[in-house]
Amino acid sequence: MSGIGVITADGRAAIARTFHTLVLQPTSFCNLDCTYCYLPDRQSRRLMTVPVAAESARSVKEQASPYPVSVVWHGGEPTTTPLDTFRELLAPFEKLRQAGQVRHEIQTNATLINQRWCDLFTAYEFEIGVSIDGPGALNRNRLDRAGKSTTARTIRGIQALAEAGLPYSVICVVTPETIDQADDLIDFFTNLPGCRSVGFNIEEQEGAGRTPVSEEAAYRFWHQLVQRRIDGSPLPIRDLDRLADYLTATRAGLVDDAPYEPIPTISWDGHVVLLSPELLGIKDPQYGDFVAGNVLHEPIGDILARAGNLRYVTEFIAGLNECADHCTFYDFCRGAQAGNRYFEHHTFTARETNYCRTTRQALVRATANHLAS
Repeated sequence: MSGIGVITADGRAAIARTFHTLVLQPTSFCNLDCTYCYLPDRQSRRLMTVPVAAESARSVKEQASPYPVSVVWHGGEPTTTPLDTFRELLAPFEKLRQAGQVRHEIQTNATLINQRWCDLFTAYEFEIGVSIDGPGALNRNRLDRAGKSTTARTIRGIQALAEAGLPYSVICVVTPETIDQADDLIDFFTNLPGCRSVGFNIEEQEGAGRTPVSEEAAYRFWHQLVQRRIDGSPLPIRDLDRLADYLTATRAGLVDDAPYEPIPTISWDGHVVLLSPELLGIKDPQYGDFVAGNVLHEPIGDILARAGNLRYVTEFIAGLNECADHCTFYDFCRGAQAGNRYFEHHTFTARETNYCRTTRQALVRATANHLAS
């Protein structure tokens, strides 16, 4: 099959041939050793080189997107990159940023953030995401390499952001140990200085060998979050807001039929994987290393143009077809994430995942039950 394929008989592209999100891995190294982490190369200190960043920027420029491309600096822990090196990696994007063609984002554990990092974030207008799972014992899965708590260090980094006037969003991983602590989590994030929103990621099966959160527990969690919103909680919650936006658009007759975002993710050495950043660094006897190409050898646009020849991409499209044809949640969910299909089922054709049930279906059911009461 040439190109990227179709999801329906009318010939619409299943996966976009342009990208609005570009994930860059300046290093796979992480200074933490979280109990649920799946990254295989988080002890490697190899760093992205300027030529990789420059070719990535060239690919953004060549596709001439009508929308700003979100350049997401992810890891590993991106702030383990020496700050001067990180600044060099930003340089190839600067003309594009000033022209409004890119915007920078970073996802960080915040343990290393200081005034110098805050100055860089300010200068390049970063959107900042902080990873913390709650207060005290609720953050117990986020440990350093000596097995010690990282909560105080993350809070210190958050305070540095707040003092610099830099707002940030939070990603909180909700685990079987914390799934019944919705009230404590809401209270903590509501009072966290500078926090503009929180997204709750129900812990996913990504190779860590942990027991997944049950659908019933996830339902209770979302039900309580919706109740707190109804009771007047001012905390913006990504997941509830996404559902509210979907319902508003549906009432207005606006149907989201946009193709699936390819999410090109570029490793420190220029390798490109598609569909899910979580596939970077993974090796599998069926799918190989998931590498679709290397940005040092060809632009991302060329890689996307022949992505339909990759087994995992064609299987994912088949899975999306199944979701679109059979799942009543599809219009909201838009199909299970590629990484979840793979890590849960070791295939991309699976129609339903635990991620679907706990993060999408349980949320919709909990909200619907509130609306019906």
